[in-house]
Amino acid sequence: MSQYKALKQECYEANMQLPELELVIFTFGNVSAVDRSKGVFAIKPSGVPYKQLKPEDMVIVDFDNNILEGSMRPSSDTKTHALLYKTWEHIGGICHTHSTYAVSWAQAGRPVPIFGTTHADHLTQDIPCTPELTDDMIQGNYEHETGNLIINTFLKEGFSAEEVEMVLVQNHGPFSWGKNAAKAVYNSAVMEELARMASITLQVNPETPRLKQSLKEKHYYRKHGKNAYYGQS
Repeated sequence: MSQYKALKQECYEANMQLPELELVIFTFGNVSAVDRSKGVFAIKPSGVPYKQLKPEDMVIVDFDNNILEGSMRPSSDTKTHALLYKTWEHIGGICHTHSTYAVSWAQAGRPVPIFGTTHADHLTQDIPCTPELTDDMIQGNYEHETGNLIINTFLKEGFSAEEVEMVLVQNHGPFSWGKNAAKAVYNSAVMEELARMASITLQVNPETPRLKQSLKEKHYYRKHGKNAYYGQS
Protein backbone atom coordinates (compact mmCIF):
# COMPACT_ATOMS: atom_id res chain seq x y z
CA MET A 1 0.00 0.00 0.00
CA SER A 2 1.26 3.47 -0.88
CA GLN A 3 2.45 5.61 2.03
CA TYR A 4 0.77 8.51 0.23
CA LYS A 5 -2.73 7.00 0.04
CA ALA A 6 -4.38 9.59 2.30
CA LEU A 7 -2.65 12.48 0.55
CA LYS A 8 -3.74 11.19 -2.86
CA GLN A 9 -7.31 10.83 -1.62
CA GLU A 10 -7.35 14.41 -0.34
CA CYS A 11 -5.98 15.67 -3.63
CA TYR A 12 -8.44 13.60 -5.67
CA GLU A 13 -11.47 14.80 -3.71
CA ALA A 14 -10.40 18.42 -4.08
CA ASN A 15 -9.87 18.05 -7.84
CA MET A 16 -13.28 16.47 -8.27
CA GLN A 17 -14.88 19.58 -6.77
CA LEU A 18 -13.69 21.73 -9.68
CA PRO A 19 -16.15 20.43 -12.30
CA GLU A 20 -18.89 20.15 -9.67
CA LEU A 21 -18.46 23.86 -8.89
CA GLU A 22 -18.26 24.69 -12.61
CA LEU A 23 -14.77 26.13 -12.23
CA VAL A 24 -13.34 24.03 -15.06
CA ILE A 25 -14.29 22.25 -18.28
CA PHE A 26 -12.57 19.33 -20.06
CA THR A 27 -9.09 18.89 -18.50
CA PHE A 28 -8.59 22.50 -17.38
CA GLY A 29 -7.22 23.32 -13.93
CA ASN A 30 -5.61 21.43 -11.09
CA VAL A 31 -5.44 21.12 -7.32
CA SER A 32 -2.56 19.92 -5.18
CA ALA A 33 -2.31 18.89 -1.52
CA VAL A 34 0.87 18.93 0.55
CA ASP A 35 2.30 16.69 3.28
CA ARG A 36 4.85 18.88 5.04
CA SER A 37 6.13 16.05 7.23
CA LYS A 38 7.22 14.13 4.13
CA GLY A 39 8.16 17.17 2.04
CA VAL A 40 5.90 16.15 -0.84
CA PHE A 41 2.66 17.09 -2.53
CA ALA A 42 0.07 15.27 -4.62
CA ILE A 43 -1.20 16.86 -7.82
CA LYS A 44 -3.56 16.02 -10.67
CA PRO A 45 -1.97 14.30 -13.68
CA SER A 46 -1.71 16.38 -16.84
CA GLY A 47 -4.45 16.31 -19.46
CA VAL A 48 -6.66 13.64 -17.89
CA PRO A 49 -10.45 14.27 -17.95
CA TYR A 50 -11.94 14.57 -14.50
CA LYS A 51 -14.44 11.75 -15.08
CA GLN A 52 -11.54 9.37 -15.69
CA LEU A 53 -9.55 10.30 -12.58
CA LYS A 54 -9.01 7.92 -9.69
CA PRO A 55 -7.30 8.62 -6.35
CA GLU A 56 -4.35 6.44 -7.31
CA ASP A 57 -3.78 8.57 -10.42
CA MET A 58 -2.62 11.53 -8.34
CA VAL A 59 1.12 12.11 -8.80
CA ILE A 60 3.47 12.56 -5.83
CA VAL A 61 6.17 15.20 -6.31
CA ASP A 62 8.73 16.81 -4.01
CA PHE A 63 9.43 20.54 -3.76
CA ASP A 64 12.25 20.20 -6.32
CA ASN A 65 9.85 18.73 -8.89
CA ASN A 66 11.08 15.16 -8.63
CA ILE A 67 8.33 12.60 -9.27
CA LEU A 68 8.30 10.13 -6.38
CA GLU A 69 5.21 8.11 -7.22
CA GLY A 70 2.81 7.95 -10.14
CA SER A 71 2.59 6.44 -13.61
CA MET A 72 1.55 9.65 -15.39
CA ARG A 73 3.06 13.08 -15.89
CA PRO A 74 1.95 15.62 -13.27
CA SER A 75 0.10 18.81 -14.16
CA SER A 76 1.97 21.24 -16.39
CA ASP A 77 1.62 23.77 -13.54
CA THR A 78 3.50 21.55 -11.08
CA LYS A 79 6.57 23.82 -10.93
CA THR A 80 4.38 26.76 -9.94
CA HIS A 81 2.85 24.75 -7.11
CA ALA A 82 6.26 23.50 -5.97
CA LEU A 83 7.74 26.98 -5.70
CA LEU A 84 4.73 28.35 -3.79
CA TYR A 85 4.93 25.44 -1.31
CA LYS A 86 8.66 25.91 -0.93
CA THR A 87 8.33 29.67 -0.32
CA TRP A 88 5.13 29.88 1.73
CA GLU A 89 5.47 27.18 4.34
CA HIS A 90 2.05 27.76 5.89
CA ILE A 91 -0.02 26.69 2.89
CA GLY A 92 -1.39 23.16 2.60
CA GLY A 93 -3.18 23.22 -0.75
CA ILE A 94 -3.14 25.11 -4.06
CA CYS A 95 -5.83 25.42 -6.71
CA HIS A 96 -5.60 26.75 -10.26
CA THR A 97 -8.64 27.05 -12.52
CA HIS A 98 -9.68 28.66 -15.78
CA SER A 99 -13.00 29.93 -14.40
CA THR A 100 -14.68 32.42 -16.72
CA TYR A 101 -14.95 35.63 -14.73
CA ALA A 102 -11.63 35.34 -12.90
CA VAL A 103 -9.84 34.62 -16.16
CA SER A 104 -11.58 37.59 -17.77
CA TRP A 105 -10.15 39.93 -15.14
CA ALA A 106 -6.73 38.30 -15.52
CA GLN A 107 -6.86 38.75 -19.27
CA ALA A 108 -7.78 42.39 -18.77
CA GLY A 109 -4.80 42.72 -16.43
CA ARG A 110 -6.93 44.24 -13.69
CA PRO A 111 -7.35 43.45 -10.00
CA VAL A 112 -10.90 42.64 -8.90
CA PRO A 113 -12.16 45.70 -6.98
CA ILE A 114 -13.61 45.33 -3.50
CA PHE A 115 -17.12 46.70 -3.89
CA GLY A 116 -19.12 44.94 -1.20
CA THR A 117 -19.26 43.03 2.04
CA THR A 118 -19.18 39.59 0.37
CA HIS A 119 -15.69 40.49 -0.84
CA ALA A 120 -14.76 41.95 2.56
CA ASP A 121 -15.79 38.72 4.29
CA HIS A 122 -12.71 37.15 2.67
CA LEU A 123 -10.13 39.94 2.25
CA THR A 124 -9.88 43.69 2.83
CA GLN A 125 -8.45 44.64 -0.55
CA ASP A 126 -8.81 44.07 -4.26
CA ILE A 127 -7.92 40.61 -5.51
CA PRO A 128 -4.42 41.36 -6.83
CA CYS A 129 -3.33 40.85 -10.42
CA THR A 130 0.32 40.29 -11.29
CA PRO A 131 2.21 42.17 -14.00
CA GLU A 132 2.89 40.42 -17.29
CA LEU A 133 5.62 37.83 -17.55
CA THR A 134 8.62 39.11 -19.46
CA ASP A 135 9.71 37.42 -22.69
CA ASP A 136 12.73 35.97 -20.90
CA MET A 137 10.49 34.45 -18.23
CA ILE A 138 8.17 32.98 -20.85
CA GLN A 139 10.99 31.51 -22.92
CA GLY A 140 12.84 30.22 -19.86
CA ASN A 141 11.50 28.08 -17.03
CA TYR A 142 7.93 29.28 -17.64
CA GLU A 143 5.96 27.53 -14.89
CA HIS A 144 8.66 28.19 -12.28
CA GLU A 145 8.73 31.85 -13.31
CA THR A 146 4.95 32.01 -12.93
CA GLY A 147 5.48 31.11 -9.29
CA ASN A 148 8.20 33.72 -9.01
CA LEU A 149 5.87 36.31 -10.50
CA ILE A 150 3.21 35.59 -7.87
CA ILE A 151 5.70 35.68 -5.00
CA ASN A 152 7.44 38.84 -6.22
CA THR A 153 4.10 40.60 -6.69
CA PHE A 154 3.23 39.88 -3.06
CA LEU A 155 6.66 41.03 -1.88
CA LYS A 156 6.59 44.23 -3.93
CA GLU A 157 3.06 45.18 -2.90
CA GLY A 158 3.48 44.12 0.72
CA PHE A 159 0.68 41.54 0.57
CA SER A 160 0.45 38.75 3.14
CA ALA A 161 -0.09 35.30 1.64
CA GLU A 162 -1.80 34.37 4.91
CA GLU A 163 -4.44 37.11 4.56
CA VAL A 164 -4.68 37.23 0.75
CA GLU A 165 -5.12 33.64 -0.38
CA MET A 166 -5.83 34.36 -4.05
CA VAL A 167 -4.26 36.07 -7.03
CA LEU A 168 -4.76 36.59 -10.75
CA VAL A 169 -1.80 35.93 -13.02
CA GLN A 170 -2.10 38.42 -15.87
CA ASN A 171 -3.13 36.86 -19.19
CA HIS A 172 -3.35 33.45 -17.51
CA GLY A 173 -5.82 33.00 -14.69
CA PRO A 174 -6.47 32.52 -10.98
CA PHE A 175 -4.42 30.72 -8.34
CA SER A 176 -5.60 30.26 -4.76
CA TRP A 177 -4.30 28.47 -1.70
CA GLY A 178 -5.26 27.65 1.87
CA LYS A 179 -4.59 25.51 4.91
CA ASN A 180 -5.50 22.42 2.90
CA ALA A 181 -6.66 21.47 -0.58
CA ALA A 182 -10.35 21.87 0.27
CA LYS A 183 -9.77 25.46 1.47
CA ALA A 184 -7.80 26.23 -1.70
CA VAL A 185 -10.80 25.10 -3.79
CA TYR A 186 -13.15 27.11 -1.57
CA ASN A 187 -11.03 30.21 -2.17
CA SER A 188 -11.06 29.57 -5.90
CA ALA A 189 -14.86 29.37 -5.92
CA VAL A 190 -15.07 32.56 -3.84
CA MET A 191 -12.70 34.35 -6.21
CA GLU A 192 -14.82 33.40 -9.23
CA GLU A 193 -17.96 34.66 -7.53
CA LEU A 194 -16.33 37.93 -6.49
CA ALA A 195 -15.07 38.44 -10.04
CA ARG A 196 -18.57 37.76 -11.38
CA MET A 197 -20.17 40.18 -8.92
CA ALA A 198 -17.63 42.90 -9.73
CA SER A 199 -18.24 42.47 -13.46
CA ILE A 200 -22.00 42.85 -13.03
CA THR A 201 -21.58 45.77 -10.61
CA LEU A 202 -19.57 47.71 -13.18
CA GLN A 203 -22.20 47.01 -15.82
CA VAL A 204 -24.90 48.43 -13.54
CA ASN A 205 -22.80 51.42 -12.47
CA PRO A 206 -19.35 51.96 -14.03
CA GLU A 207 -18.66 54.63 -11.39
CA THR A 208 -19.22 52.37 -8.37
CA PRO A 209 -16.78 53.34 -5.58
CA ARG A 210 -14.85 50.78 -3.56
CA LEU A 211 -16.22 49.76 -0.18
CA LYS A 212 -15.39 52.16 2.61
CA GLN A 213 -12.68 51.14 5.05
CA SER A 214 -14.84 50.82 8.15
CA LEU A 215 -17.16 48.35 6.45
CA LYS A 216 -14.24 46.38 5.00
CA GLU A 217 -12.73 45.97 8.44
CA LYS A 218 -16.02 45.17 10.15
CA HIS A 219 -16.85 42.32 7.80
CA TYR A 220 -13.35 40.91 7.61
CA TYR A 221 -12.58 40.92 11.31
CA ARG A 222 -15.93 39.55 12.43
CA LYS A 223 -14.91 36.37 10.55
CA HIS A 224 -11.14 36.44 11.08
CA GLY A 225 -8.79 37.07 13.99
CA LYS A 226 -8.97 36.69 17.74
CA ASN A 227 -12.21 38.66 18.15
CA ALA A 228 -14.13 36.92 15.35
CA TYR A 229 -17.72 36.09 16.20
CA TYR A 230 -19.11 34.72 12.93
CA GLY A 231 -20.22 31.08 12.96
CA GLN A 232 -20.03 28.54 15.78
CA SER A 233 -17.05 28.25 18.10
